[in-house]
Amino acid sequence: MTNHRAKKAIKAKEIIKPEKGEGKMNIRMIEYAKSLDQVSRARRRDFHRYAETAWLEMRTSAIINKILTELGYEVVTGKALCLEEARIGVPSLEELRAHAELVCEQGTPTDYLTEEMKEGFTGVMGILRCGPGPVVALRFDIDALGLIEEEKEFHRPYREGFSSVNRGAMHACGHDGHGAIGLGVAEVLVKLKKELHGTIKLIFQPGEEGAKGARAIVAHGHLDDVDYFVGTHIAPTEELDDGDVTPGTWGSLATSKYDAHFYGEAAHAGGFPEKGKSAIVAAANAVLNLTAIPRHSGGISRVNVGTIQGGTGRNVVPNHAVIQFEVRGETTEINRYMDQEAVRICNGAAQMNGCTCDMVLQGGAESQHSDEDFLEQIAGIVEKELPHLRVSSCRNARNWGSEDISLMMNRVQEHGGKATYMRSMTPMASAQHTTAFDFDEKVLVEGIEVFAAIVRELCGKDS
Repeated sequence: MTNHRAKKAIKAKEIIKPEKGEGKMNIRMIEYAKSLDQVSRARRRDFHRYAETAWLEMRTSAIINKILTELGYEVVTGKALCLEEARIGVPSLEELRAHAELVCEQGTPTDYLTEEMKEGFTGVMGILRCGPGPVVALRFDIDALGLIEEEKEFHRPYREGFSSVNRGAMHACGHDGHGAIGLGVAEVLVKLKKELHGTIKLIFQPGEEGAKGARAIVAHGHLDDVDYFVGTHIAPTEELDDGDVTPGTWGSLATSKYDAHFYGEAAHAGGFPEKGKSAIVAAANAVLNLTAIPRHSGGISRVNVGTIQGGTGRNVVPNHAVIQFEVRGETTEINRYMDQEAVRICNGAAQMNGCTCDMVLQGGAESQHSDEDFLEQIAGIVEKELPHLRVSSCRNARNWGSEDISLMMNRVQEHGGKATYMRSMTPMASAQHTTAFDFDEKVLVEGIEVFAAIVRELCGKDS
């Protein structure tokens, strides 16, 4: 662990005027970022058009690999990035193979599409080594949602020809923008390299939706030496997020997401029903009792059964059924209580009906908080370096969703590092996770500026 936090952890009110010569550096940095406006919009639209869901981000990863390699980054991909045994929610081999064939027809730079990417080891990390100094990690998620995109003229991506061609996959949360921001940051930092010291890690994370991807990167140890960790998510301007940047968030719900498979015995429903063990009845009992889990007195808890499937016909006692459900908790501890109760209930429902149950974890995240002193420092950086951007009046906003960036943040904070999860505000055509989602692309350059300014402050040789 490097010893740079004490030196750097200054609060906004302690940040004074730029040092001699620093103003010109800041102007150059902003000019670099603004020069990337059109290319960033093009990259975002390309990612949007070829949307890819968790562990299928093959084309996206290959493009990022190519750009980072050509910029001179040390690039980490495949099993060197994601620990194999820590991956969850991975598609079937058939899905992986079919998508690998598809992306080769979609303009993928195949020289940068590795065999491990084709096996679902997606995601990319670019490392810029600038000598001794702090280790800073920036995270950008790259996966899409499993939605069918709106196909009407009012929807700009459809009207302008960059809506998703991969039916059933859509960038409806802005991760296409996150990827474009990350690549823009990579370009700016290369131009600033002579002015920097330390190590910068740019993490392009797969599988955020459903909380699948972060744990495999964390388990590989890539956050273990990080002094400062920063992520962001585009968000609509709301009552609390009333600026261009909200430098911190807190309180995202910890979550566990399961597929519960119930196995019974098939039998003729008319002739010999007593010889059967109904997996659907077991699953139905589990559903009813999952919703009856007593809520925890220590804070907010959630449970939702999203799907139930099973059986082959009305005259057959079903021997298999599956439910997909999730639990959430305001804290990691509350979610652990909900998780344990859910597992107990599913196993009990199976046993009561003479069946067995196989619980498959498909996603999970912890609760998170941003470090107050660090987010205040970032607020000061934005106010000093980027006066054309406005910091939200609420500098640390409540996050009611679930996000596996929490696993990265918590790992950094566990060993004494600082972490924050920002919001980058932008007008939106429709709410996130809807089929008509789109956003104002001005946020791309703004995001590049913010990340570059943060790195410049933390790793600048004159800071």
